[in-house]
Amino acid sequence: MTQARAPRADAVRNRKKILAAAGEQITAHGPQVGMDEIAAAAGVAVGTLYRHFPTKTDLVGAVVAGYVARVADDAEAALARVTAGARAADELTAFLGRVIEASVTDRAVKAAARTLGAEPGDHADEDRGGAAVAAIVRAGQADGDIHPDVTVGDIYLLFSTAPTEQPPAARARWLALVTPGLTTRARQTES
Repeated sequence: MTQARAPRADAVRNRKKILAAAGEQITAHGPQVGMDEIAAAAGVAVGTLYRHFPTKTDLVGAVVAGYVARVADDAEAALARVTAGARAADELTAFLGRVIEASVTDRAVKAAARTLGAEPGDHADEDRGGAAVAAIVRAGQADGDIHPDVTVGDIYLLFSTAPTEQPPAARARWLALVTPGLTTRARQTES
């Protein structure tokens, strides 16, 4: 039985450049951006792009998968801080805020994913992130800081309804308004 060879270093570099360029180009120009423009922005030949990603749907799916992996990494880092003694409610609120802000810049990528029907093929990162968020929620509920009926599904609902099209002040206000629905703390009013 032969072992699969590891990808060549230049192939790994090209893939990273293509993914970065695709994210930037879709964000700047929307889902209609062409593969030629993405290849040019990545500094690779169109054939190289198609060797890595045979279709635009494959490329957008890979960009979305990268976004999901980053969110899962962030959720696990927040859980690690909770495990080290940070308040779960504070970490959950901060995590929600970070995901919403990241979604502001990645909304074009997500729109392209919906348009093309692209989804990350492997749900391991989504499962990993969900498990970390569930553990944070449970820790906050054990502390009495997060309402006992809050679920991971509720957090996903908030992600999907966040006002990512609004300016920063409106997004901050939205977070201030939804936080009392998650936590047992009263809403703070500004003086």
